[in-house]
Amino acid sequence: MFPIHRGRRLRTSASMRSLVRETIVTPSDFMFPMFIADGTNVCEPIASMPGIYRRSLDLTIKEVKELYALGIRAVNIYVKVEDSLKDNQCKECYNDQGLMQRAIRAIKDACPDIIVMPDVALDPYSIYGHDGLIENGKVINDPTLDVLMKMSVSHAKAGADFVAPSDMMDGRVLRIRQALDSQGYQDVGIMSYAAKYASSFYGPFRDALDSAPTDNQDIPKDKKTYQMDYANRLEAIKEALYDVEEGADILMVKPGIAYLDIVREVRNQVNVPISVFQVSGEYAMVKAASQNGWLDHDSIMMEQLTCIKRAGADIISTYFAKEAAVLLNK
Repeated sequence: MFPIHRGRRLRTSASMRSLVRETIVTPSDFMFPMFIADGTNVCEPIASMPGIYRRSLDLTIKEVKELYALGIRAVNIYVKVEDSLKDNQCKECYNDQGLMQRAIRAIKDACPDIIVMPDVALDPYSIYGHDGLIENGKVINDPTLDVLMKMSVSHAKAGADFVAPSDMMDGRVLRIRQALDSQGYQDVGIMSYAAKYASSFYGPFRDALDSAPTDNQDIPKDKKTYQMDYANRLEAIKEALYDVEEGADILMVKPGIAYLDIVREVRNQVNVPISVFQVSGEYAMVKAASQNGWLDHDSIMMEQLTCIKRAGADIISTYFAKEAAVLLNK
């Protein structure tokens, strides 16, 4: 008998499609990445990321309050460090009066209920632009962990709810967990960038923080010795399982849209929340295409965000967070 089952019965109208929709995106799914600069009344546009700015603390606080009012409940924060404060030991990263630490305190004082997840990596603080210390022309793993531990404790002391190690050094989740616990910060969580790929999609982000590896023939010109090879799938599962064993509370997959197969693979293997970072290059591509009239901005924005959640994301870190929240709240 032809055909008993007709899939189109469930697509007959907007109301029917809404009734049976499997994936619903809400503002509380989003985490907004924020770039912070020193000074007062600073709002510097990032040319490669239309609509995204480096803001001083006073304007950051205003923005955070607007985000929270829209239903966004988490921010992932990054700081632009002055060149004079950079060195190979990255000492500024654990300065209790550093820009990151002041930013954490200011945000939590102004909006106590928003979840603050500061980035834990050394590239903004390094004269070489790498996520680890440099020794004999190489990014060295274990000495870098000692600095990441100090950095994480300083973030917890400032009031961070979670720390977010994005460095991809081996063993850092365990060492950070041990450091936090030993200092009495058992309730501070870890969102590990478990599967962070060496991707060309990060270009605009490095413009925002001036954190690209320096052009120095004596050191690696890219981050491929610690970030993952984008050709690999099984490696992502292995890295995710390691981080869960070491104490990660949330796992991050980065980038987003081009790596949704990885999101699903990791989702199938772990029982902790999964965060996905829709990165700067992915954001910039949509902006550029829509500005040229090649794509409908809001439609493609919401389609991509929905696809990320459909793939298995519990949290979506996205530069579209505010725009999408405004649209969803209409």
